[in-house]
Amino acid sequence: MSKTLSREQVLALAEHVENAELQAHDITKVTNDFPDMTFEDAYDVQWEIRRRKEARGNKVVGMKMGLTSWAKMAQMGVETPIYGFLADYFSVPDGGVVNTKELIHPKIEAEIAFVTKEPLKGPGCHIGQVLAATDFVIPAVEVIDSRYENFKFDLVSVVADNASSTRFITGGQMADVADVDLKTLGVVVEKNGEVVDVGAGAAVLGHPASSVAMLANLLAERGEHIPAGTFIMTGGITAAITVEPGDNITVRYQGLGTVSARFE
Repeated sequence: MSKTLSREQVLALAEHVENAELQAHDITKVTNDFPDMTFEDAYDVQWEIRRRKEARGNKVVGMKMGLTSWAKMAQMGVETPIYGFLADYFSVPDGGVVNTKELIHPKIEAEIAFVTKEPLKGPGCHIGQVLAATDFVIPAVEVIDSRYENFKFDLVSVVADNASSTRFITGGQMADVADVDLKTLGVVVEKNGEVVDVGAGAAVLGHPASSVAMLANLLAERGEHIPAGTFIMTGGITAAITVEPGDNITVRYQGLGTVSARFE
């Protein structure tokens, strides 16, 4: 991987993209202005946004994986998923309210989240190490919100935009990985009482733990790792579903209860 942006350009882009998130206004994809931007450049921007938040006193409370379906990766012509970070103010309690005035065009995805009890380090991290290092799994709903107008973007731009991260809701019941078959675990998404999507855990790279292994390996490229006690959202089991003010969503997880939220 190589870099094409100067330090000044990275700082300016981080401010530009983060302001779009904080002020809930859309922007054109960053590769319009920097067509040669690489994934490494984009992660530089993302890590600078993370640094900006931490400097303001926000805490990073977890990580998320995106683009974790083989079909989606093939469609996008990429070989690896992408990651982003979760800040403390992204967290919404189960049954709570998501304020859409703070967002641009939100969508939801049903996911399985892992919480680690031991650090995970790449390269070469694999599913067995992930399962051994997992404290528990818990259902989660991710609210994604690309900052790019009309959802016109490429993957490099998405990475720079912290992988469209904005809110997440955790709920249901936590479980030991030994007690659930994460490949066949069924999920049903209801919006305003109607079923809008269904899926199973295998939609996430064949097994959600593969997503965590891939995160460890991606972080290793920057000399980073997954510390013990990290909350990791592994990627959408279902398609991303558009939500609007007034919508109520409930996601039912086989054997793991439900996660719900209201959008206002």
